[in-house]
Amino acid sequence: MAHPRISSKLPPDIDPTKAPIAFGRRALPKLNEELEDPDLLTRQRALMSLCDMVHDPENAYQAVSLGFLDNLKKLLLDEDQTVRQKTTEVLYIMATHNVGRYNFIKHKVIPALAQLLNDPVDICRWNMHYGLKLMSELTTGAIEIVESGLIPSLVLKLRTENEEIQKLLLETLSGCLRVEAFEALATGAVGILKEMLNHISVEIRSKAAEALMAISVPLEGKNMVFQEGVFPDLVCLLNDDDADVRANAAGALMNAAVTTQGKYAAINAAAIETLLPLIHDEKSKVRLYSIKALTMLAEAPEGRKTLLCHVEEFQERMKDPSEAVRRAATIAVEVITWKP
Repeated sequence: MAHPRISSKLPPDIDPTKAPIAFGRRALPKLNEELEDPDLLTRQRALMSLCDMVHDPENAYQAVSLGFLDNLKKLLLDEDQTVRQKTTEVLYIMATHNVGRYNFIKHKVIPALAQLLNDPVDICRWNMHYGLKLMSELTTGAIEIVESGLIPSLVLKLRTENEEIQKLLLETLSGCLRVEAFEALATGAVGILKEMLNHISVEIRSKAAEALMAISVPLEGKNMVFQEGVFPDLVCLLNDDDADVRANAAGALMNAAVTTQGKYAAINAAAIETLLPLIHDEKSKVRLYSIKALTMLAEAPEGRKTLLCHVEEFQERMKDPSEAVRRAATIAVEVITWKP
């Protein structure tokens, strides 16, 4: 099935010629002046040159020192879509550098970027979300996104955005949910993520399960996963052809089955029978999360009774090439064979 692609190509009527670069130390200061030029073509050319230059972390550092971020924040609201596109591109390139990420927080770039949440141009929104995704990979960046009050808007955008941007949204939310999940829970994130578990896209199924794994860490998240009846959907994903989908589904079950009601919901959804073959999966992450999820279910008397017949399989995994899997298997055997 064909899907629309977000193109980064400039409109055909835009002159792609880059601004002439001044020599040596004067190069970036001149571009910074040109960003404020009233002539549209001058601003466009300056941004195109800047896109190339900020790939170099030294140039990114100098750009920050010269106050580029303040000018770029203003250009986010430019009437010209090419200016907005190249501005967001410059910003996400800068977010790949430590100096850029640090100064994004210092100069409040994240709230400025969020002004483009409803931009009519797909590539502008994609660039903006890619920048947020990069920031969410750091704890300090995720905290800044949460404290900027963006989580409810990002959650609701999952329903309306195109597929390419949905992937970025899910990654951003996964990073932020590890920091704070309550705003997302209040916005109905679990119900939306449940719907996305059945998406035709493998990447979206995988990222939705990963987000559910993060949101089910706090008790409120575990309770909401139970109330929304997500367990059968997660168990179904354990049979997915994609290893990342299987791993994230097992991880979500692992976190959600900590509570008593979660354990029994998983057991009633046939989680034990579906998870058992996965402890021998070729991917170590799948084996690890499956063993940990089964360990949680073994804490219920019914789960322990079923798993006692499979202790030898867990003992085999105590010789696994992965140290984390060996450790998890050892703990699983102890829990399964425990006697009151």
